[in-house]
Amino acid sequence: MLKLLLIAGSSAIMFLWLTRSASAKDPLPLTKATIKDESGATLPYQIMTPAKAEVGKKYPLVIFLHGAGERGTDNEKQLVHGVPQFASEENRKKYPCFLIAPQCPDGKKWVEVDWSADSHTMPKEVSISEKLTLELIDQLLKDHPIDPKRIYLTGLSMGGYGTWDLLARKPELFAAGVPVCGGADEKTAQTLKKMPIWAFHGTKDTAVKPARSRNMVKALLEAGGHPKYTEYPEVGHNSWDKAYSDPEMFTWLFTQKKN
Repeated sequence: MLKLLLIAGSSAIMFLWLTRSASAKDPLPLTKATIKDESGATLPYQIMTPAKAEVGKKYPLVIFLHGAGERGTDNEKQLVHGVPQFASEENRKKYPCFLIAPQCPDGKKWVEVDWSADSHTMPKEVSISEKLTLELIDQLLKDHPIDPKRIYLTGLSMGGYGTWDLLARKPELFAAGVPVCGGADEKTAQTLKKMPIWAFHGTKDTAVKPARSRNMVKALLEAGGHPKYTEYPEVGHNSWDKAYSDPEMFTWLFTQKKN
């Protein structure tokens, strides 16, 4: 069954909400939806709500940005990594929250830069996928009991780049960020020096050079920031399994709150 909801306002955003069928292969407690802006651009996403929301209480919002291998339009693949850990029964009890997992289209990137380069300059314009993600966040803040002081951003690989990029573009929006095996424009360190950040990377990563995380962490330290950084000596590109299975990361993330 399909329900179409037209949201009035200057952005003329439409949301397409779809029911989620239960199956043994797809047990995650998320619901499919799509955001569409006035230009016709669309972004599929899935949303998780607190398991037992209390009336009058506001909850954190987690934005999860997937990697390059999960791009598409099926509104399913973006849940493969990271999301299952946030959606586990244990973590939903300990850290009740809203979570959205948008899906970047094939051939696009969260931030349009070369992942193999030693460095990059943050593009002047935000990508359409990031733009729609920001519009989605704005709408969710209006429609759901979300604590605006506890909005968290995380992503892996391509999504790690997107995490660094959006943190730098909207530092006033996010309370903390967890970029995993990504890269950033080191010139944004001044903008991000007060942002709580915990970055992760694998020493043997050949897809995204570990130096991309190391150099940004160094730039943040030199700017007066206090980032956390974990590098796994025996791990290649897949540093996300360890990062999103680290209970200390979850404890740290959900204690962050903007002043």
